[in-house]
Amino acid sequence: MDEQFDDIEKTLWVQLGKMPVPEPSKDVKTRFHAMLDTFKAEEEAKKEGLFQTIVERFKSLFAYKPAYNWAYAMILIVISSSAGYFIGKPNTEVAANHNEVKRLSSEVQDMKQMMMLSMLENPVATERLKAVSYTQELNNVDDQVVDALLTTLNFDQNENVRLVTLEALIQLAENPKVREGLVQSLLTQDSPLMQVALADAMVKLQEKRSVKQFKEMLRKENLNDAVKGKIEKTILVLS
Repeated sequence: MDEQFDDIEKTLWVQLGKMPVPEPSKDVKTRFHAMLDTFKAEEEAKKEGLFQTIVERFKSLFAYKPAYNWAYAMILIVISSSAGYFIGKPNTEVAANHNEVKRLSSEVQDMKQMMMLSMLENPVATERLKAVSYTQELNNVDDQVVDALLTTLNFDQNENVRLVTLEALIQLAENPKVREGLVQSLLTQDSPLMQVALADAMVKLQEKRSVKQFKEMLRKENLNDAVKGKIEKTILVLS
């Protein structure tokens, strides 16, 4: 019985082997590539739509809400990480779309700036310190950021925040508005520590315009003796 079954199976395979193999039509390759291109286009459209949706939703979250600054920080980390992934990914459709990547990078920078400006108004000093540190992550520091930093330098109640802000502004000293703001800040500061730190900054920047402000500071009746000596030395160096 088994031998009979084997004979039938062999005969079947022999007959199947004799059947002609159908030839593919001449346009099968063209239809395949057309279908593949359509699939790629649909996937790209979905991807761009997803990016736009994500960006718009994050932007809508950035209405000014001082109580939720910690949430802004988390959102910023997620956005930066996601953008970094897509920007750095080689040989993909995302990396190939240079204009889209550039636009997303700009969106991230705008959000970082909005985040920083919001946190500078936080009543918690540590949050304002973090805000000042975000200056280093901004590719372009515009007048709005400079004004906010100068306001913090002159009027923040926490001395440590003012000192850190001074360091951040020194890094931006190529901006004429920053230099002018630092010079004018000399007459605003009452803290001996800030006065000495600004004197060192003026020497470091070789800002000779500050000599006029230093001479005016020497006329103050309540000027700290140590600060007075520092200012006199600074005037000699810059003159």
